[in-house]
Amino acid sequence: MYILDDGIKLDAVLKKPDNFNGRCPLVIIIHGFTGNKDEGMLVAVSDMLNKNGFATLRADMYGHGRSDGAFKDHTLFKWMSNAMTLIDYALDQSFVSDIYLCGHSQGGLTVMLAAALKHEFIKGMIALSPAAMIPELARKGRLLDSDFDPDNLPDELPTWNDQVLGSNYIRVAQTIHVEEAIDRYDGPVLIVQGTNDMPDLIASAKAAHERYRHSEFVLIDGDDHCYGVHMDKMVDAVREWICRTCK
Repeated sequence: MYILDDGIKLDAVLKKPDNFNGRCPLVIIIHGFTGNKDEGMLVAVSDMLNKNGFATLRADMYGHGRSDGAFKDHTLFKWMSNAMTLIDYALDQSFVSDIYLCGHSQGGLTVMLAAALKHEFIKGMIALSPAAMIPELARKGRLLDSDFDPDNLPDELPTWNDQVLGSNYIRVAQTIHVEEAIDRYDGPVLIVQGTNDMPDLIASAKAAHERYRHSEFVLIDGDDHCYGVHMDKMVDAVREWICRTCK
């Protein structure tokens, strides 16, 4: 199905829990930079949630997967708009009792920002390897293994698989202050992080955990950014936290 965000079609999958009857909580799941809603780790989280009484809404964000928009033109502002549109969609569903957010990497940063913007509607938030360091690195002139003058931005920034980002991505990121978003959200938070991830990312995830007022932090020893070593431990951490939090 498609969900419209100001004329932009977001490709999405809504799944209700096994043996569904009546109302239930829903978890919106957002992928990361260059990712998509059908990545194995996100499907694994979704399947686990469906088995434990939660509905899930996975969506491809602007410029990714089967959604509209060019990858080069995506920015955190556009993803924040996408996330708020997904929350509004969930609010319109009569079967939804509570809304949770879950995001990986840039999707983790996005749900941190969206939880601040729509804080009164979000029961809890899960950030998997959240790329919370993106705005600060953009202000310093270092992003995606590229260095640049933060005051004289390049027209394009190379990424992976021969893809490029436009300078608007950097311009937008430089204006975002994650600390302000953290301070605006008072609900329960779970941050999951592998110990073999990038040092800047691990440090920013720990800093976010320490700043949130009601946060739990799960380190998975020896795991990478996408949980390619211990995906089961990541899924178990999400299950244990959300089933306890939702009671």
